[in-house]
Amino acid sequence: MIQDVIVKDLVTYPDERGFFREIIRVDDKFFKEGFGQFSLSQMYQGVIKAWHIHQIQIDWWYVANGVIKVVLYDTRVDSPTFGKIMELLMGDNQPPKVLRIPSGVAHGCKCIGGPANLFYVTSNIYDPNDEGRIAYDDPAIGYDWQKGPPIK
Repeated sequence: MIQDVIVKDLVTYPDERGFFREIIRVDDKFFKEGFGQFSLSQMYQGVIKAWHIHQIQIDWWYVANGVIKVVLYDTRVDSPTFGKIMELLMGDNQPPKVLRIPSGVAHGCKCIGGPANLFYVTSNIYDPNDEGRIAYDDPAIGYDWQKGPPIK
């Protein structure tokens, strides 16, 4: 895990009509920075979106359908997990969860089962001055977005 990244496991209440699932509540401890904007990103299978980074904004991600591989990279030099990479799968056939991405943690994703719908809440409204980008193939990060899963 990367410091300050929080994965909240979600509870699903199924019945014969379908299911109900709470994603984020205002009283969640991991949501203390509060609401700025609610957005949706739809991705087709094979699409890679990387790297994004914010110096102020916090993101909370939830995948409603499809499957994405999320990759996080800690750029915060004062963090005990500086330079660490974290990967997780979100979406169909995965335990339901919401992900909190703190500022200073570069984030990206690859749609491996699509289309996928990524719903996300941000702590602030869109600010182009806080909307950082890092090249997907940045050698300082050294992440290979084309690699497949390990063979076991």
